[in-house]
Amino acid sequence: MAAKTTARSLDTATLASEVRAGNRAALARAITLIESRRADHQAEARKLVQALLPFTGRALRVGITGSPGVGKSTTIEALGMALVGRGHKVAVLAVDPTSARSGGSILGDKTRMAQLSATDRAFIRPSPAAGTLGGVAAKTREAMLLCEAAGFDVVLVETVGIGQSETAVCDMTDFFLALMLPGAGDELQGIKKGLVELADMIAINKADGDNLKRANLAAAEYRGALHILTPRSAHWQVPVVTYSAIAGLGIEELWQKVVDHRDAMQASGEFAARRREQQVKWMWTMLEDRWQARLRADPAIRAKVRSTEAAVAEGQITPALGADQIAELLT
Repeated sequence: MAAKTTARSLDTATLASEVRAGNRAALARAITLIESRRADHQAEARKLVQALLPFTGRALRVGITGSPGVGKSTTIEALGMALVGRGHKVAVLAVDPTSARSGGSILGDKTRMAQLSATDRAFIRPSPAAGTLGGVAAKTREAMLLCEAAGFDVVLVETVGIGQSETAVCDMTDFFLALMLPGAGDELQGIKKGLVELADMIAINKADGDNLKRANLAAAEYRGALHILTPRSAHWQVPVVTYSAIAGLGIEELWQKVVDHRDAMQASGEFAARRREQQVKWMWTMLEDRWQARLRADPAIRAKVRSTEAAVAEGQITPALGADQIAELLT
């Protein structure tokens, strides 16, 4: 048994070394390991992330959201190619909507970002949401750390833009970019969703040709709305910009705003403070995941949970009492 344990440890150490060397195949294997639900894989994944932790934290983490059809993938490819041209190494963690039947990703990110995926200075990892909160893959945070350890200095996290996914991605990134479309009443819809209050910048896509006038009008609407909302940070005035991902217009200016935000947050000390808060939230999220994993893994506990669920469904006990009974199973 000792020999087998040593072999696994050596494999983890070797994988960590290969990830640090920037081996993209090793990085893909490492992310597959952390996404595995097998208990032994999870234990090895924790050791791997811990070993690589000193080499993380140097990347700029950018969350990107927007409703379907807004052009997230086109924007990410245009932005990614511009950053690669500047000498950056870009990792894209794209969380797809999950197929309810198969549990797999419906969309294929590499086919949607063909140009970016072909460059050696970029790494794209589509992950099925698999029913986790807000459509964000449970292991996106660990994947982000692995990408940083592999030398990627910009990490772009794409969210499906559905439900609470915006909040989840906002809580794991340094900068949160909300993409909007010109016209079609999107301005008020964005405000209702609360997305504007989370965003560090609002960018109106497809600002070209006949859409240009509508894009400028939408930008003016958002600027007006921002004046009556409490800003997320006292050290940053949320900008509203227009750009065209497909035409490549305004991409450099868009990125400059991200850099300006980082500089302002670092100067005020808020950048480091946000990351500390995110670490604590991450810990609690992982603790909740562990509790749920225990409820699923132990057959005896699973049977008692099903019994309690049936009693609640039949009205024999209250949901509160059912929750107490399940909580006792974890003590």
